[in-house]
Amino acid sequence: MTRALFIVDVQNDFTEGGALGVDGGDAIAAGITAHLAVHAGEYDVIVASRDWHDPDSDNGGHIVLDGAPDFVDTWPVHCVAGTHGADYDPGLRTDAVTHHVRKGQGVPAYSLFEGTTEAGERVADILAAHGVTEVDVTGIATDYCVRASALDAVAHGIRVRVLTDLVAGVAPASSERALAELAHAGAELAGAA
Repeated sequence: MTRALFIVDVQNDFTEGGALGVDGGDAIAAGITAHLAVHAGEYDVIVASRDWHDPDSDNGGHIVLDGAPDFVDTWPVHCVAGTHGADYDPGLRTDAVTHHVRKGQGVPAYSLFEGTTEAGERVADILAAHGVTEVDVTGIATDYCVRASALDAVAHGIRVRVLTDLVAGVAPASSERALAELAHAGAELAGAA
């Protein structure tokens, strides 16, 4: 079996002090780095995604430029391409990452399957080319982009394990619902080994 690791949106705007920072985001970055230090060699593919929104654009209605976002489908400005907020959190070491994916360029995008590498590769094609049958999912936010990415992996017939101590969510209740939904869809919920 061939394994992959997903590192979903561990970016400055989603960790403490960011435009949409979640509690524990910096700790997740450090935890994923520690996990990679021990386990990187166990993965044939390591995909890290980032929101990468177009500047001065509502990105297909995803970002509210004037007025108040609803924090469900619309959001304040975040992860603008080329800004500090779009950069990986400094606690995340990315030297083991094999594929960097950008998503949300001009359109709403939650799943890393909606992104592409700079060379235009799609995640589904990368996984298929490497014969990936299993994926461990980590990152931010449990109740949004982690959830969407893991559900898409399940839909692609991949065995999914969410490393629950390496994910952080926006809110406890919605994160618990997301994890329950993922378990119901067939994902395994486990701590990092």
